[in-house]
Amino acid sequence: MKSEIKVPAVGESISEATIGEWTKKSGDFVKRDEIILLLETDKASVEVVAPSDGVLTITAKAGEVVKIGATVASIDTEGVATAGLTQPAKNTDAAKPTPASSSATAPASSAETAMASTASSGRSPNAEVLSPAVRRVVEENGLNAASIAGSGKDGRLTKADAEQAASSGRGSGGLGASANGGLQTVSGAAPSAAPKVAPAGATVAPGATSSFLTKTPSGGERRVPMTTIRKRIAERLVQAQHTAAILTTFNEIDMTEVMAIRSRYKDKFKEQYGTNLGFMGFFVKASIAALKEIPLANARIDGTDMVYHDFFNVGMAVGTEKGLIVPVIKNADQLSIAEIELAIKHFATKARDGKISVDDLSGGTFTISNGGVYGSLMSTPILNAPQSGILGLHKIEERPMVVTTNGKKEIAIRNMMYVALSYDHRVLDGKEAVTFLVKVKEAIEDPSRLLVGI
Repeated sequence: MKSEIKVPAVGESISEATIGEWTKKSGDFVKRDEIILLLETDKASVEVVAPSDGVLTITAKAGEVVKIGATVASIDTEGVATAGLTQPAKNTDAAKPTPASSSATAPASSAETAMASTASSGRSPNAEVLSPAVRRVVEENGLNAASIAGSGKDGRLTKADAEQAASSGRGSGGLGASANGGLQTVSGAAPSAAPKVAPAGATVAPGATSSFLTKTPSGGERRVPMTTIRKRIAERLVQAQHTAAILTTFNEIDMTEVMAIRSRYKDKFKEQYGTNLGFMGFFVKASIAALKEIPLANARIDGTDMVYHDFFNVGMAVGTEKGLIVPVIKNADQLSIAEIELAIKHFATKARDGKISVDDLSGGTFTISNGGVYGSLMSTPILNAPQSGILGLHKIEERPMVVTTNGKKEIAIRNMMYVALSYDHRVLDGKEAVTFLVKVKEAIEDPSRLLVGI
């Protein structure tokens, strides 16, 4: 009996997806609920699992764009595996050895043949079924998955196995990046000939051309199709600039007080909530206070109408290996700083593991982007259409500032951050935009305002 594997519906606005990666290949025996395919949509990556045990037959190649509902593979529940992991042997009379096959020169079983083939190719069954998170650790550290013992189900590698191997230096070998950018020599292969070096005191013959002048260019170029997510990011960024009148206004915030609070309570906070006390929780709360003061920053244009949102769904721009995504903290005004930090940690983990869903990315009314984590001193963020505002945060730097203490002005070293608000000038005027940033600045510089709501 065969069961078809179809592209699942992942959102109302999504009509197609790209075959990102098959974690199995045609002829492999797969188990029910085992991840066999990673789909890429214009919003998120989606894992597709096997609906039943059986032998996989793939009909759509990696990189191919397919419609929602299209059949991309099938599983034969009664088939016999021809590649990768073999189907478990059944206890039948046909499997009993005969006198002729019991001799020492009997041919190897299909399972032994498969294992030998795997070993000769430098891979193991472990290496065939790596999850995206494990594969990333293996590739980034140049590990050989075949040489790492797996502690997961059926001996599979877990992310902890790979990270432990990377930290201890185990699991390296095989093909890996060498110091000069090439490939390391595989164990047992003949080493390349050592370069010839001129003997000491030797001189270059008259008229001889220096070697660097005679070298021909060895570099080239590669053409790689854009991923579905990357294409969608490009479309949305261009769309935002073509449809909105984007303007950016700046201010600077003294982070000294918030940093003192964080330093004072970070250990107890982590002990109680299991996550770090960062600055984003404060900025989300400060932004919501400013949005309540300036409702236009939480609105959008729909045709000739202004749509005001009486709820506060704050998007957090997150950079991933596949591109920028913006998971949304729903009803953020109803959450405490601790709950906001836990939500950020939750989304960061899902983004790292490629498990962000379409629902996670939907419904935002305002966005915060923190370029400071990459060292950005100042930037002009682009709107996340159809939203009308995005707050950009940047790195914290010590700067000499004039401060007033007990009515007396003096110069002191303070921890300062530039902040930027990009906004749709069709919705907000400069007065509202500047007022919004001032409200954020006041709340961060005097966090007690957040407690009393002023």
